[in-house]
Amino acid sequence: MKKRVLIITYYWPPAGGPGVQRWLKFVKYLPEFGIEPVVYIPENAHYPIIDNDLEKEIGKDVEIIKYPIREPYKMAALFSKKSTKNISSGIIPVQKKQKLTEKALLWIRGNFFIPDARIGWVNPSVSFLEDYLKKHPVDSIITTGPPHSVHLIGLKLKKMFSINWLADFRDPWTTIGYHKELKLTDKAAQKHKELEKKVLNTADHIIVTSPTTKREFEQITKQPVSVITNGYDIERIQKQPLDKEFTIAHIGSLLSNRNPRVLWKALTELIKEEKGFKDHFRLKLIGKISEEILSVLKEFHLQAYVHNMGYLSHTDALIQQRTSQVLLLLEIDSEDTVGIIPGKLFEYMAAERPILSIGPEGADFSEIIRKTNTGVFHTYEDKEAIKQTLIHYYHQYLDQNLKIYGMGLQYYSRRKLTEKLAALLMAQ
Repeated sequence: MKKRVLIITYYWPPAGGPGVQRWLKFVKYLPEFGIEPVVYIPENAHYPIIDNDLEKEIGKDVEIIKYPIREPYKMAALFSKKSTKNISSGIIPVQKKQKLTEKALLWIRGNFFIPDARIGWVNPSVSFLEDYLKKHPVDSIITTGPPHSVHLIGLKLKKMFSINWLADFRDPWTTIGYHKELKLTDKAAQKHKELEKKVLNTADHIIVTSPTTKREFEQITKQPVSVITNGYDIERIQKQPLDKEFTIAHIGSLLSNRNPRVLWKALTELIKEEKGFKDHFRLKLIGKISEEILSVLKEFHLQAYVHNMGYLSHTDALIQQRTSQVLLLLEIDSEDTVGIIPGKLFEYMAAERPILSIGPEGADFSEIIRKTNTGVFHTYEDKEAIKQTLIHYYHQYLDQNLKIYGMGLQYYSRRKLTEKLAALLMAQ
């Protein structure tokens, strides 16, 4: 007997970015394991990134139900369209460079919209889904956040129907990096913690994407917590020739605090010191880039080497991953980001190009890179080690021998990860 599962998510095609792909891929493979997914999404959502290519991934037989959402970002855009778009995309300027409008928007976002700006979708969704579930019962409900307001829909439905509920956290709640940027009052910060605790102690099962988040949540709840990381899918993309230049590519948003000055300094020194490096080196930036990053690149006189390609469709981004010489993975240098495993890591691994990663000491993703033999990890204090890695990769590039030999990548395929999710659902 197939099990019917209601998946409640804010991000869904045509939305672009990494937040979409986790559940898009789960929905793609769940039917193979005896699970019939029903997907509930907002109608007319305010998505900061659009990628129409992802709509091709939705199976024709997948049932999708919608309810309209009213979002404050549309109203906020009347005051500052650019600032609103950046904040809704997660790009927050460093505090000392924030304009008055940006400070006001962050304060309002943090203290009036708890846990987030999609809170207004909760009660209408509960009413709509209450009626739907009476007519079309399901075996389980899954909510996925951020936005973490989606979990409040699950919380209320759980009380109404006593139904099995799994809460999936693609990112942490109160310990995520940008949480401190929201200018929260003590009362607002406490409200976030109360809601987080209530969700974690009411859901029947918690799913997280990293071991660190699992340990953090196990301090708050006795409910079972399972790690199911993000992953990669088998993409049928025609084989592409490698770039002729020594390209180092970063794919995805580059936030203001995801700014490794240690790397920019290492590159500046290599341009001066390493013979031929300046003639071959190019830095490819693909995705939304904060003004702070661009300003610092200019400060280090690297702008002449930068190819800022902007946001590309998922398909085009995959091609860039496969054609670049080296792939750059960056995470904010903070204890709060140790448990963040960027979704792009797994596609990087599948691209079979060497990964240069920089992040906080003890980052969970460093262990994955080490175990799979797909690249190297450095902290923000490792300038000389970063230089040596770049020199090593550069010399291999000159010898036309720059490649990696990954191990155990099959454990991170989307199909294999969906099998793990299906086993949880079948066991409920």
